[in-house]
Amino acid sequence: MMRLTIGLLVTLALGLLVAPLDAEAQQPKNIPRIGLLITTSHASEAMNIEAFRRGLQALGYVEGQNIMLEYRYADGNLEQLPPFAAELVRLNVAVIVTTGTPPTRAAQHATKTIPIVMTVVGDPIEGGFVASLAQPGGNITGLIQMSGQLIGKRLELLKEAVPEIARVAMFVDGTWTAQQRSEYLQEAQLASQALGITLQLLHVQGPHPDVDGAFSTATRQRADALLIPPGPVLNLHRKRVVDLAAQSRLPAMYFTRGFVEAGGLMSYGPSQPDNFRRAATYVDKILKGAKPADLPVEQPMKFELVINLKTAEALGLTIPPSLLFQATEVIR
Repeated sequence: MMRLTIGLLVTLALGLLVAPLDAEAQQPKNIPRIGLLITTSHASEAMNIEAFRRGLQALGYVEGQNIMLEYRYADGNLEQLPPFAAELVRLNVAVIVTTGTPPTRAAQHATKTIPIVMTVVGDPIEGGFVASLAQPGGNITGLIQMSGQLIGKRLELLKEAVPEIARVAMFVDGTWTAQQRSEYLQEAQLASQALGITLQLLHVQGPHPDVDGAFSTATRQRADALLIPPGPVLNLHRKRVVDLAAQSRLPAMYFTRGFVEAGGLMSYGPSQPDNFRRAATYVDKILKGAKPADLPVEQPMKFELVINLKTAEALGLTIPPSLLFQATEVIR
C-alpha cells in the first residue's frame, strides 16, 4: 500500500513538472508583432482598425495565435507619435502600420529598417517617404488618398446639394506642405471658377481656439457653405469642426465619412476602411519576405459619398434625389 502511494506521488509530481513544459511547447513561437501608430483615438479609428483586422483574418491571420497587434493611439496629441514610434521599434515589431502623414513621419524618423505601411497619406513623394509610387526604394510603402485631385469633385457635389451657394469658405490646414497647399488651392480655384463660386481661405494651424476663430471669420464674411479638405489638424478636431458647422448653420463638405458620422452634412473621398483592409495585404506580403522597396504604392480603388439626412433636415435643406442616388450611404 505504501509502495503504491509513493509511486502515485512520484507519478503526479512528474506530471506536474512535465505539464508546463508541454504547455510551453504548444505555444506558437516567434509570433510576428504588427505595430499600429494612430494619430487619433480608438473610437475615431474603430471602423478602420476593424477593417484591417478583417483583412488579416481573410489572409489566415488570427490575432493572438499567429499574429500580435500592438496599438498606439496618440489621441490627437501629435507630440506622442515620436515616443510611440520609438516604443514600437524597441518592441522589434515586424511591420509598422500608420494612419496618415504625422505617424508615418514619426515612424520614418524612428527606423530605417522596419517596414512601414502607410494607409492614408496624401503625397508620399513630396513628403519624402518614397522615391516613386512604382518603386518606393526604402522601407516605406502602402496606400495614398489622392487628396488634391478630389477638391474639385467635392465642390461640385456641395454645389449640387445646395445649388444656391455663392461663397464657400475652404479651411487650409497648417500642416500642409508647400506642394500640397499649391495643389489643393489650384484645384479649388479652378473648380470654384467653373461653378461660379467665390472661395474664401481660412487658415487653421492647431488648437480649438484656432478652429473657433476660423468659424468666426467664415460667419463674419458671410460664407454660405464650408469645404473641409484633408489635413491632420482638421481631422484631430473633427467633432469641434462638426459642432461649429451646426452652430453656424453652414452646410459642409468633408473629406472622410468620420465627420458625417459625427453629424456633418456630407463627405466624399477614398474609403478609408477599404485602404486599411488593403493594408493587410501589404503586411502579409512583407511577412512572407517581400521588401517595401519593391512593393508599389497603390491609389484608392473605392470611393464613397456619405450624406447625413438628419443634418440636412436640421439645416433646412432638401438633398436632390439625383444626389441621394449617387450616395454610397445615407444616414437617416
